[in-house]
Amino acid sequence: MLAISGVIKRFGRLTAVDGLDLTVPAGSIHAFLGPNGAGKTTTIRMCVGLLRPDAGHISVDGHDVVTDGVAARRMLAYVPDEPYLYERLTGREFLDFTGRVYGLDRPTYERRLGEVVERFSLHEFLDHVAEGYSHGMRQRVVLAAAILHAPRLLIVDEPLVGLDPRHIRVVLDLLKEVARDGGAVLMSTHTMATVEGVADHVTVMDHGRTLASGTVTEVKGDRDLESRFFELTETPRPPPAP
Repeated sequence: MLAISGVIKRFGRLTAVDGLDLTVPAGSIHAFLGPNGAGKTTTIRMCVGLLRPDAGHISVDGHDVVTDGVAARRMLAYVPDEPYLYERLTGREFLDFTGRVYGLDRPTYERRLGEVVERFSLHEFLDHVAEGYSHGMRQRVVLAAAILHAPRLLIVDEPLVGLDPRHIRVVLDLLKEVARDGGAVLMSTHTMATVEGVADHVTVMDHGRTLASGTVTEVKGDRDLESRFFELTETPRPPPAP
């Protein structure tokens, strides 16, 4: 579903992503771990077309994100770590706008709207303007917008921040549902318990390089994932070649 091959991204003299290879097959949830500045968000932004790789290739369901970007983006949805809404639109207006962007016909949109409103409990504030929303409200509307068009690939960056326990469970169930229905999920998070609870595979990176990748069991070995993460990311490594 998502294939990243030999991807490099530089910002001046800084190599933010250094030869990354990563595959997220259909039917799987892949957790993307690393300390701040590891290159995770840069990688995600390249996957969704917000940045272009300097080398290598990224494809979504066979569509190259650079040369066939429109087709690639039709297949995916992206939930960033900061839920952005248009402040003077209501939640309903934002969802309507999103449905139009994805070209949903009206009957399909109305059906999907009813489903996401129910799933994320949006009834009470859907017709209020977004400037009055809490972080959790914003996150729920952004997640609802992301799944309106039933994406094949869902990319989420810290999707649980600001959510109450009930809606954390709703989101985790959603991730499992996407994978169970033949889609794929790439999830960036710092919450190890979430990874161990829902992910099939995990990649740990730091300074733009992959430190470990495989099933959760393969990566953590005979210890808990948090201990293994610290072991990997705190081990001194030689600087990248100039």
